[in-house]
Amino acid sequence: MSKTVAVVTGANKGIGLAIVKGLCKAGFNGDILLTARNEKLGQDAVAGLKSEGCKNVIFHQLDICDQGSSLKLKKFLEEKYGGLDVFINNAGMAFKHSATEPFGEQAEVTMRTNFWGTLWVCHALLPILRPNARVVNVSSFVSKKSLDQCSPELQAKFRNKDLSEEELCLLMGEFVQAAQAGDHTAQGWPNTAYGTTKIGVTVLSRIQARVLTETRPGDGILLNACCPGWVRTDMAGPNATKSPEEGAETPVYLAMLPEGAKEPHGQLVWDKTVQEW
Repeated sequence: MSKTVAVVTGANKGIGLAIVKGLCKAGFNGDILLTARNEKLGQDAVAGLKSEGCKNVIFHQLDICDQGSSLKLKKFLEEKYGGLDVFINNAGMAFKHSATEPFGEQAEVTMRTNFWGTLWVCHALLPILRPNARVVNVSSFVSKKSLDQCSPELQAKFRNKDLSEEELCLLMGEFVQAAQAGDHTAQGWPNTAYGTTKIGVTVLSRIQARVLTETRPGDGILLNACCPGWVRTDMAGPNATKSPEEGAETPVYLAMLPEGAKEPHGQLVWDKTVQEW
């Protein structure tokens, strides 16, 4: 019997680190891979957690924007564990309101991490999910707000239950092109790069859940997007209303859904409650 294993991306600080800690406290029975781009920051985070009593945490380097890095992690998981049981996609980024980079550049860079990076690591790791696995894609309540700011035509596309991953990828590419051309609002897009990338993550989660239901019926795998809330992190700043530990509550809840649970699946969950999309 292989040891159970969880992977948390972007986990050396903020919500990711709090999720790793939350899994430990919730009694996750297996190894927890804390992944980060920077090896030193990741190893320091693991050392800090071990000193707090989280003995089952291991560091593994992962840069979600580097497809080779995701494939290395896949190989490690296959060789050491034979699969994956819990997968929490937390890595993400946002430009500050004060950022001076042109909007087109912000759109491209944010999309590369938040959408394409998440997609690439999913392409690497979803095929090795074991039965009863739990997958959590950390999205944002900003995705819902940004969806409401899209044109009716775009809203209909993003709410279409039959939208394919390929069609979603084309839409995300169209947003970046429109942002670089400076006419994204004229084309019906919201004026937020971060929000649009998180529309992508929420809709990707709906698609992935549907595909898992079709291709692995009876395997009991549950996959959801979640919103941690407005959390005090380097990204959101010091005025946010939640601590990282509070932000980690919903991702940890979804990761620890008991075996045999049928739902939520393919939903956007906020404060442990399913949100209408």
